[in-house]
Amino acid sequence: MGACVLATAGPIVMATEPGQSPHKLSLWPGQRTAQGGVITVYHAPHRNGAAIVICPGGGYGTVVAEPEGHGIARWLNQHGITGIVLEYELPRGRSFVPLRDVQRALRTTRANATQWKLDGQRIGVMGFSAGGHLASSAGTHFDRGDSQAADPLLRVSCRPDFMILIYPVITMGTQTHSGSRRNLLGIQPAAEMIELFSNERRVTKQTPPAFLAHARDDTVVVPENSRKFHTALQACGVASEYLELPSGGHGLNGYRGPMWDAWQTGSLHWLMAQQLIPKN
Repeated sequence: MGACVLATAGPIVMATEPGQSPHKLSLWPGQRTAQGGVITVYHAPHRNGAAIVICPGGGYGTVVAEPEGHGIARWLNQHGITGIVLEYELPRGRSFVPLRDVQRALRTTRANATQWKLDGQRIGVMGFSAGGHLASSAGTHFDRGDSQAADPLLRVSCRPDFMILIYPVITMGTQTHSGSRRNLLGIQPAAEMIELFSNERRVTKQTPPAFLAHARDDTVVVPENSRKFHTALQACGVASEYLELPSGGHGLNGYRGPMWDAWQTGSLHWLMAQQLIPKN
């Protein structure tokens, strides 16, 4: 499996049951001043124990936090799933910074499972566009915790239990989204960095199961990204489903309409089939 990027030591982020949802937490209290590294936790009124860390898109140059973040968390709440919106720090050429944030978000969610009434073995990750690259990075670059770590949070696994990837950037090779690659890896990335962050090449039998959806007519992030990842998962015997939508382009007609509804319905059915959420 890909190696998880270990963060600097620091206090574990713990939170008791909040009186109000949503509530915001810093992933790096007292450590970082740059913008990002923050999660907003949306507790479902009737929790089923599952939680999803949500990575909005934005080409690694911005974070589309409302339609691909907070709006998604509110939708998940309607189905009993706790939604955790990650506003990750933008890389600006520092390739491991977003990955470090999503790993920290997963560790934090799992460490708070009891307080938040979650099942620590049903904590997934979801991502859109470049956020899909980040989510798939979480699923292919992880560890299961270091029991000897000085930072208590690093003793907790950062492996997501499942992935939901919607029109994701996956590869950093020839079929990538050029803006995402430039913002993540720089103008002239080294071959080894392209290889490391081409997540279709990082899949192993330990990679968590995944649901993917992509429009056939997406010309911004071509659907070959999802196809490559699905093929790699299938080759390793990892449970996966790929929904290729007939239209909608990138963003699926502005986050609304039948194509947008189709991935939402499909992902919920897949979660039920994987026994990650109860059947309605």
